Amino acid sequence: MECALVFLLSVLMADAGSSPSARREQNEEGPAPRIQREPIRENGRTLPLDQAPDMPALRKAAEKGDAKAQIRLGRAYASGQGGGPQDLAEAVRWYKKAADQGDALAQTAVGAAYHRGLSVPKDLAEAVRWFRKAADQGNADAETAVGRAYADSEGVPQDYAEAARWFRKAASQGHAEAQFFLGYAYGAGQGVPQDDEEAARWFRKAADQGDANAQVKLGAAYHRGLSVPKDLAEAVRWFRKAADQGNADAQTAVGRAYADSEGVPQDYAEAARWFRKAASQGHAEAQFFLGYAYQFGRGVPRDDAAAMHWHRKAADQGNAGSQAVLGVAYSLGHGVRRDHAEAARWLKKAAEQGEAGAQTLLGLAYADGYGVPQNHTEAARWYRKAADQGYANAQALLGRAYDGGRGVPQDYAEAVRWWKKAADQGDTTAQANLGAAYYLAEGVPQDYAEAVRWWKKAADQGDANAQTFLGLSYQFGRGVRRDKAKAYFWLNLATTRNTDEKEDASAKLRDDAAAGLSPAELSATQKRCREWMDAFEKRKGQER
Repeated sequence: MECALVFLLSVLMADAGSSPSARREQNEEGPAPRIQREPIRENGRTLPLDQAPDMPALRKAAEKGDAKAQIRLGRAYASGQGGGPQDLAEAVRWYKKAADQGDALAQTAVGAAYHRGLSVPKDLAEAVRWFRKAADQGNADAETAVGRAYADSEGVPQDYAEAARWFRKAASQGHAEAQFFLGYAYGAGQGVPQDDEEAARWFRKAADQGDANAQVKLGAAYHRGLSVPKDLAEAVRWFRKAADQGNADAQTAVGRAYADSEGVPQDYAEAARWFRKAASQGHAEAQFFLGYAYQFGRGVPRDDAAAMHWHRKAADQGNAGSQAVLGVAYSLGHGVRRDHAEAARWLKKAAEQGEAGAQTLLGLAYADGYGVPQNHTEAARWYRKAADQGYANAQALLGRAYDGGRGVPQDYAEAVRWWKKAADQGDTTAQANLGAAYYLAEGVPQDYAEAVRWWKKAADQGDANAQTFLGLSYQFGRGVRRDKAKAYFWLNLATTRNTDEKEDASAKLRDDAAAGLSPAELSATQKRCREWMDAFEKRKGQER
């Protein structure tokens, strides 16, 4: 809702979002009130605007103390409907006269004026006082406003139980915003026991009345299967209802559904269209996804400059993903001028928000002295932050730090511990290093068979070092039965993946292995290599 004093009842709801205490995540204060000809709302229902009121007669009745005339006169001044200029101060003056007579609609309007500081000094306590007067008469808009005041600690001490009590009063009258807030209270366990089923019940009541925020919550419940059967198509249906009302969170959710083929056929162009709608409203997450679309040409032409444009907008709002992308872009010079210091600056912003990829890259920047002074201790500190989140690449790097004593005391057992964590997630570098640890008995008892097992895992994923070690294991029969054909197979593959000096060394090892094969064995093994490479490239292409 985006009404101003002319509505007067719904100003408070202008910034209603996913959380009573947080407001809308994307815009904490909500949209600025617009002063225009809009319907007045009473207890969640729309009242018609006056049609060219007879201002002299209206004023005469209002001056005689007619509360309804005072409200209509205030409405006319607020909307500029009476033929003269819009005058909010005069509008509030007349609403206050009606409020002093006990009119609940006017009391709610005056409360809204004090809450926003519209033509009166902003005074949250005074706002609550007026809201409470109307709420005590059963006005659902006022009951909702009092609930929000307790939830947000605005003019009264924060009290979630009291907030839920007032939300329930209004919700029981069918007030959609109150139903949404009561659903939120149950979902978050604020003032009531946490109850996802009860949350969904109230969200559905509000959603059925067209409340966009409740429609988003109900869509999320179906997406995750919270208290309702997981149903991606039903999730999209509710997201789409809210998105069609211009709700940016919902537009982003619809975009993600099309991008990820969740409940709808995958359609990157449609995804980008929805991301753009939300991004144009300043939705940071949508700006990130639109930037990503331009980065990789998903539904839009690939355009590094456009990608950076949207990522910067999201990054400036604090989106950690876009901050990390900018850090990488400045590091590589993609879409922006290469600048290691600027790269480190953006990576640090994302890293400080807990973005594991950025923490890892910032650690590498400190390790190599790119954009920041070289500092291995600081590098290890950032690796650990990401590693503690389960980020495999950081775990592998932290293991390497312990193995070499860079920024931490040298500790082979600790290196193995971190490599094992990363290796179990499929990190090929960690798998290759873990194999070496077992081979060399560093941090673990020597075990050639275990070394081969880990090298095989990494070799199957295309790691050239692991392929080399595996080939040599077959060549010399360490941990496996000696097999010249398998030795040649793995060393041949390693040669194709190594570069420069390593390639020369691999080629010599490969040729040594080939010397022990007959022409027929060599030809058959080379055929196996071709088949392996074809399957590997196909798999990598599918992953991309």
